[in-house]
Amino acid sequence: MRLHPAVVGHTENVLREILRFAGPADVTLSRYFRENPRLGGRERGVIAESVYCFLRKKTMLTAFSESGFGPAMRRLALLSIAEITGVEAIAGLEAGEAEWLKRVALIDRQHLPLGQRTSMPAWLWDKLTAVHGEEGAFALTEALNTNAPLDLRVNLLKANRESAKAELSEAGIETEETPFSATGLRVYRKPALQNTTIFKNGGIEVQDEGSQLLAQLLGARRGEMVVDFCAGAGGKTLALGAIMRNTGRLYAMDVSEKRLSKLKPRLARSGLSNVHPVLIAHERDAKIKRMAGKADRVLIDAPCSGLGTLRRNPDMKWRQQPEDIAELNQKQAAILDSASRLVKAGGRLVYATCSILEDENEAIVQGFLAQHPEFELIPASQVLQEQRVEVEMGDYLKLYPHLHKTDGFFAAILERKKAA
Repeated sequence: MRLHPAVVGHTENVLREILRFAGPADVTLSRYFRENPRLGGRERGVIAESVYCFLRKKTMLTAFSESGFGPAMRRLALLSIAEITGVEAIAGLEAGEAEWLKRVALIDRQHLPLGQRTSMPAWLWDKLTAVHGEEGAFALTEALNTNAPLDLRVNLLKANRESAKAELSEAGIETEETPFSATGLRVYRKPALQNTTIFKNGGIEVQDEGSQLLAQLLGARRGEMVVDFCAGAGGKTLALGAIMRNTGRLYAMDVSEKRLSKLKPRLARSGLSNVHPVLIAHERDAKIKRMAGKADRVLIDAPCSGLGTLRRNPDMKWRQQPEDIAELNQKQAAILDSASRLVKAGGRLVYATCSILEDENEAIVQGFLAQHPEFELIPASQVLQEQRVEVEMGDYLKLYPHLHKTDGFFAAILERKKAA
């Protein structure tokens, strides 16, 4: 079935706007679709997938476009659509465009220069090869340039994994169990989850398996006082509340009222009553000072580059520069320093990011430990064993899409030493 001829023009328009990199690609796409309500579901799907395909393969497709003719943005749009649908599905091609696209399709990608195959900014590729070597960095970037599956977390207050899997199957959504998280299910297509009864009733939430493991890593127990310091829309807050079996006190802190407002409907579905959203002005807010030394557990999902989520947000690699990472590092260090004051003697703090850069991960933790001798690093391998999570790690939790099939995540467990 051929596409509507207008799809090429719409893809051109969206690409032109997104390539300004003035904001997140998904936000730009959503706005464009709202402004063009007559676009059908299939057309929207092809446009969105083509845009994301271009962002993943920008270097390669830009190089291919130089062999074509006509307006540059049209060439980029055509190449991206052809990657998704094949040439035959594209309607309204001008003379010679089909032949050109077919010639491009015959190019053996394995023989392209490495820079085109990885399609990563040079500064990011250099950082990855310095840590993983060229072979390891290539495997990682290949995985980051693919589509991510959809991971779900089963809310154990309302269901178990077996019953959730069966209920989703009845709704026509087939899932498989995630290998590391005991509450995770994985879907390899894009179902209308919001229409299912189990989603409406709070039995499942969308959450990457890696993010689920971060919540488990905190080791929160029933009846404890726990703080999710950078709660955002509350995905990990909800996971922590379920782990705590709806007991104790769980504070969801964030500087953004808009992000915290997104937690409210999710909280209502979840059945949790132990969650207390707290809006703070900054990491030195007086509300934080009043809770100093009282928390059993503190989770910091720190603001970061998000480069571990490139499977879902491929525009992130093009929207950032090394100086942006340096600016984030200052914020990360300040947040870790402030949040650590909440932890009681013998309590634990987990510093986490969805970044794959050492600058945002090990470097921040080591800098903190050098200035805070009252804290010590607890090996992730030890804590994972305590939580009965069977994944091999060393001192830190480091998850990668090519090794663990999750987004890229980092976490360090820090414990405040008990007084002598």
